[in-house]
Amino acid sequence: VQLQASGGGLVQAGGSLRLSCAVSGGSFSSYIMGWFRQAPGKEREFVGSISRSGGSTLYRDSVKGRFTISRDNDKNTMYLQMNSLKPEDTAVYYCAAEDSTFVPTPLARRYDFWGQGTQVTVSS
Repeated sequence: VQLQASGGGLVQAGGSLRLSCAVSGGSFSSYIMGWFRQAPGKEREFVGSISRSGGSTLYRDSVKGRFTISRDNDKNTMYLQMNSLKPEDTAVYYCAAEDSTFVPTPLARRYDFWGQGTQVTVSS
């Protein structure tokens, strides 16, 4: 299973970006999908997760109301729409997939497959 994250870049505070995560080599619709991020000198942290159907999502508190996760099972792709970006959102963003649980999960150890990351930089 391969995950390819894309869509990162440099944006001013208050701006928006949309990240994509394309999955190949597996059964996309059977995976719980998640986004994580890691800023320089900090530990990786959970951003959000989405159920297999897309009907259920879970977010960390600091991004609620600003970030939206969605997925297109026909295109084997997950998205992260990020609005009202803040400098503290600057990080490398990773997408991940797992098929051992039934609901979105914030636990990184649950995820079996990881993408290579895409850099998001928010300037003040």
